[in-house]
Amino acid sequence: MFDKILIANRGEIAARVIETARGMGIATVAVYSDADAGARHVAMADEAVHLGPPPPAESYLKGDAVIAAAKATGAQAIHPGYGFLSENPDFVEAVEAAGLTFIGPPASAIRAMGLKDAAKALMEEAGVPVVPGYHGESQDPEHLSGAADAIGYPVLIKAVAGGGGKGMRKVDAPAGFADALAAAQREAQAAFGNPAVLIEKFVRQPRHIEVQVFGDGTDAIHLYERDCSLQRRHQKVIEEAPAPGMTPEMRAAMGEAAVRAARAIGYRGAGTVEFIVDGARGLHPEGFWFMEMNTRLQVEHPVTEAVTGLDLVEWQIRVAAGEPLPLRQDEVPLTGHAFEARLYAEDVPAGFLPATGTLTHLAFPDGVRADTGVRTGDAISPFYDPMIAKIVTYGPTRAVALKRLAAALERTEVAGSVTNLAFLAALARHKGFAAGEVDTGLIDRDLAALTEAAAPAPTRLAQAALAGAGLMQAVGPKTGFTLWTPLVRTVEIEVDDETHAARIAPTGPDAADIEIAGTTVAARRTPGGWTFDNRPAAPWHRHGATVTVFGPDGLAARILDPLDRAATAAAGADIVEAPMPGRVSAIHVGPGDRVTAGQPLAVLEAMKMEHSLTAPWDATVAELLAEPGAQVGAKTPLMRLEQEVE
Repeated sequence: MFDKILIANRGEIAARVIETARGMGIATVAVYSDADAGARHVAMADEAVHLGPPPPAESYLKGDAVIAAAKATGAQAIHPGYGFLSENPDFVEAVEAAGLTFIGPPASAIRAMGLKDAAKALMEEAGVPVVPGYHGESQDPEHLSGAADAIGYPVLIKAVAGGGGKGMRKVDAPAGFADALAAAQREAQAAFGNPAVLIEKFVRQPRHIEVQVFGDGTDAIHLYERDCSLQRRHQKVIEEAPAPGMTPEMRAAMGEAAVRAARAIGYRGAGTVEFIVDGARGLHPEGFWFMEMNTRLQVEHPVTEAVTGLDLVEWQIRVAAGEPLPLRQDEVPLTGHAFEARLYAEDVPAGFLPATGTLTHLAFPDGVRADTGVRTGDAISPFYDPMIAKIVTYGPTRAVALKRLAAALERTEVAGSVTNLAFLAALARHKGFAAGEVDTGLIDRDLAALTEAAAPAPTRLAQAALAGAGLMQAVGPKTGFTLWTPLVRTVEIEVDDETHAARIAPTGPDAADIEIAGTTVAARRTPGGWTFDNRPAAPWHRHGATVTVFGPDGLAARILDPLDRAATAAAGADIVEAPMPGRVSAIHVGPGDRVTAGQPLAVLEAMKMEHSLTAPWDATVAELLAEPGAQVGAKTPLMRLEQEVE
């Protein structure tokens, strides 16, 4: 067994590996970029080595620097986590050439599954069912368009070196194929350095079910399935194990196919074989097809750990150290049900745009597994994936586990950045999802309802106003209500760009009536704390001029200073700004061009995805303020438009 390992990754997966290694008595070495010098995984490790500047290409993707750090610190093995170098066969060979152990599959297995087209051909030879499509070498647009015609629309364009929904486009009709192909190839080139794509038949009511496999280089077993059908933009949002509606016959067929795939490439370590399932016909042994194999640990592995009671990272380390598989297939347990929700810093109303910010407060409820790489005070960097945490719940049944997930999301407290927390909570309460009616189109079909923002509750507005006035701190029952201050005060707060004036009038030493949003809320201090219309105050946090009220009807309110008004809302309305930090990968217009509302103006590449910026109204491009290739910050002006006057 190893005495010391290096984790070639960051964030929650680095922290996750460190926790298991610590439990095994193995010392750990972290690596970090300038942006992560104070990160949680760095603080947790026994040693840490600096790699370079924040961009991954200058730090976490520098394989030679990672190997040098391992040798300098005396680490005997490298755990890659997921992402970055985890599926880079050249890195695996370099690690082994340096006399170190790679905690993962051999380079040959990664290469065999690294390109989707070659992997599908290999799986066909191994007797694993594959999705109908074109997996050939030709990348000529006309040839690919003809292949799509032959397959039949709708089709999926997928990067052969892709993953995580990058370089993927769904095309419903021939007219949209050329633009979708160009976008997919451009995104694939940026993300993977390889623009090649394949074409697949799009299954109209697809479910995404994957099987966790584990091999020791000579044999392999499976650890049952996970359902990852709840997706948006081809990225997983909530995962669960086992899959709802799974039958013993279907589980046996999928498990056997996954194990055949692992054995065909001499797989070692943890891997995931992903299948697309025809949900329209229910789960049956003839209704699933191989999509791809991820030759690494998956983000959603905790749900498998929850229902099997196993530590997959410990298995990885033991197998890499030369030990046999810890269990036989018939010894792998399966009990209960588990869910994982991915909590991201992202602006849901703005189209799930990745967000940044400093987490001024972060807390998770007791009794919930929360895998996270950040803490209160940490910044969400524009250079990396904006995941804050993975929230995992378990129960004896699916219904219980889902109720626990909904409750856990409602009790999670995040301040300092916009997040998808309310969106996740809405998904956890979705009636169709609760009934097990899941497929990859669920979110898109019900997106409006899932993202609909309810009007702020007057009681929560009143609480934010009282906190903003400094009257909720437990420093005395008569704080703020003295002979030396006005008996009635007005506090203005801004919530979701709407201003609310709160008139706070004391009605006693421990009471006040708060007029806000067209109603009057009775605020009372009791031995158990403040109440608003007899409703207990929600947990809350104040940082600077922002008060965050947590809970299912929580809100973030900015306390307005009447002496510090911002410029009018109309100022700068003719400027197109970057909605987030990123790189301007394309500009489609030039000075003097006339554009119509909704017309694409530019493409911003941020946090591994491309985001198209469109014209807000009919206008003429007056001036370009940024160039393609420029690295820009949030709200950086990109171009100026002149609105047409009739």
